[in-house]
Amino acid sequence: MANPLAEPLNPLIHEPAPLRNKIINSLRRAIETGVLEPGTRLVEKDLCEKLNVSRTSLREALRQLQAEGILTDLNNRGLTVVTVTRADAENIYRIRGVLEPLIVEQFVENAQDDELKALKAHSDVLKKAYLSGNAEEIVATKREFYDRICTGARNPIAFDLLKKLTLLTSPLRRSSVVRKERRSQSIAEIEAIVTAIVNRDKAAARTAAEKHVANSAVSAFSTAYDAS
Repeated sequence: MANPLAEPLNPLIHEPAPLRNKIINSLRRAIETGVLEPGTRLVEKDLCEKLNVSRTSLREALRQLQAEGILTDLNNRGLTVVTVTRADAENIYRIRGVLEPLIVEQFVENAQDDELKALKAHSDVLKKAYLSGNAEEIVATKREFYDRICTGARNPIAFDLLKKLTLLTSPLRRSSVVRKERRSQSIAEIEAIVTAIVNRDKAAARTAAEKHVANSAVSAFSTAYDAS
């Protein structure tokens, strides 16, 4: 089966679900996987052709992403993918360092047993993704892992914040997750988070999540900004 993330800007199938949401998800995946890099100017005509959507529908989606801070209009020259400065990236990781331990704690408090079992099963899928060394697969599987945690935590506000924060730092994450040392670290850290969750140990889960974000930041900055 073809990887749906390989070509995130393929023509979309028009189904009953709001088309705007489908366009937004497609553009998010394109940014997440590096198809649309920071600083890329978005040409409406090209996007309409690639996605097989009307300009009206596309503009609705673009306006929402601009409102979320994912896209920006530089000097009225058209929308581009936001470029995150090092200072902004540091702030993002600090916020994640508070947010992710919170939602992990809330997952322990609120998740049903079947959600816990599903998360544990998905952690095995995430481990395989890390072992593959494929950045797109790792990022996509990790996103689903945290989607499950946010859903089980019953915290949709945190869900929306985390999606935005991780999307803004997508280039940093892709450069970090392919490092062999970081992949091995991440496997151990995810196992620690899941073990604590399975044991319904909120304190241990929080500590494991804090460690995971802190090490993620160290890895990201050690690879992305050395040359600058």
